[in-house]
Amino acid sequence: MAIGWLTVLQSVPWADVVSNAPKMAEGARRLWELIGRKGPDAATTADRTTLPADDPQQARLAQRLAAVEAHCTQLQEQLQASSALIKALAEQNEQLVRRIEANRSRVLWLATAVAVALSITALLWHGPG
Repeated sequence: MAIGWLTVLQSVPWADVVSNAPKMAEGARRLWELIGRKGPDAATTADRTTLPADDPQQARLAQRLAAVEAHCTQLQEQLQASSALIKALAEQNEQLVRRIEANRSRVLWLATAVAVALSITALLWHGPG
């Protein structure tokens, strides 16, 4: 089981993930701003003239129009929720990449410190002569 995860983690192009994280976060922010700025369409909020109810075909058309507008509003709400989720995930990804980069730097410094400590220990152990 662990070997499968290791294979998956090794197959991820981490350099690309790290380099593209800021671009992805910025794209998600722009999407959120674009979608979040748009309110309901002006056509759906405008006052409509009422049609005479005596024509059944017009009544059916009015019902269908109302259903389509309701569905359109629902889709717009879903789009806004999806773009908010994308923005949140992009921000989390950006934070994760920053933390991974900080950990990589710390591990590099730690490995250097351990190598220096081992070299000093080896020199002291074997003595100068």
